[in-house]
Amino acid sequence: MLSFPFSISRYLFGRRGQAIDVPPVKAYEIDTAPEKPARALKHLLKLNHANHSILYNERRFHNHAPHILSSSFLLGADVDDLNRIYEAEAKDLGRWTDSPGEISSYDWRDFLGKREYQRAFVDFFEDELVRYCYDWKKVVHKFLFKGNEPLINGIVSDLGHPLIHLGYALEMGSREVAMEALGLATTCYSDIHKYLDDPSYSQAEASYHTTSPLEILDRVRTDKRFNGLFGSPGANNLEVVFRDREAALLNHWNAWTITDPVKQFRESQEAAAAILVATRADTEKYDFFFVHILTTSHAVRILLPLIPSEFHIPLVRQWWLITVAIYIAQLRPEIKTERISGYLLKGRDWKWAAEKAVKGEHSTDTHYVKAIRALRELARTWGDPEDFYQKAAVKFAHEFDGWGGFL
Repeated sequence: MLSFPFSISRYLFGRRGQAIDVPPVKAYEIDTAPEKPARALKHLLKLNHANHSILYNERRFHNHAPHILSSSFLLGADVDDLNRIYEAEAKDLGRWTDSPGEISSYDWRDFLGKREYQRAFVDFFEDELVRYCYDWKKVVHKFLFKGNEPLINGIVSDLGHPLIHLGYALEMGSREVAMEALGLATTCYSDIHKYLDDPSYSQAEASYHTTSPLEILDRVRTDKRFNGLFGSPGANNLEVVFRDREAALLNHWNAWTITDPVKQFRESQEAAAAILVATRADTEKYDFFFVHILTTSHAVRILLPLIPSEFHIPLVRQWWLITVAIYIAQLRPEIKTERISGYLLKGRDWKWAAEKAVKGEHSTDTHYVKAIRALRELARTWGDPEDFYQKAAVKFAHEFDGWGGFL
């Protein structure tokens, strides 16, 4: 196992602006890792890259194979586990099909958001590798962080799937997954970038200010402007939130004042865990959309030490924007952190949770495995003296029986 030293992260992406200084996570360079599971993971990621499109089912769904394979590997999966998980995941994925045309360095921005060009985008980015002597990190830097409207400012589109994909590319040192992440960032590109690119949105005055994300979410919960907006949770609600309640949404978004970046990033990650685990009543299933709040927060944590510091605060605020929007879209359930803090471990620990993730009955459910992995990384990043994250992981792993949050 290797770690990205600070000097390498500075070389890769530079350091400017206000930083959120968290240490790099341990990262694998799977192309050169000698362990047998790492070699298996390398081959499976390459196989998925060659055979399966990044979007499938009428280009509405995202290819999660790198997410579950990498998460399972990091939780201790062996070669048999990885092969079994890949076979289960691959059953539903789509094969690559040709795009209507090719994309070049002169016109690539003209095709942003056009999902039918997913093959052309990935081909284009892989062609760009030649210009940079196959240094994929330089290709990522060029397309994500350069220009007047850098792609990084829209990377939370589509529930943050491009962001999650990029996090795994960097964590696993995978060129193939990195090119897929760029493909997702371009094909899933949406209007959400304007809230970062146009300062008038982020500089608008809010009716109140606080440093606490959980306080803001509690205010959102009791905000009558969102009452009656929709009758049930689900994917279509996000569009309604941005279309019909943009001013109210942005008021709560801009209410979060960041004065102590590291402390408040830690609090945002604690909030991400609570939104998933502490909103579930005993008779309900865990919310499918809330798990994306947690896994995108994990991806932000992976990226921060490796990207230009001028993008640190904007990336966290971009995550915060979709967090507030998703919370509204999913009918604003009360976040009761005592559901986590008061949970009894009964001898179960991280090893037990990892075993459930890798070998349990839900080991082929991508989002289940990713959630447990993300919670473990939160504990490693911030410490867990009161077992908050361990309790959240054990509770989630034990109680999970499928996803809710939609009809």
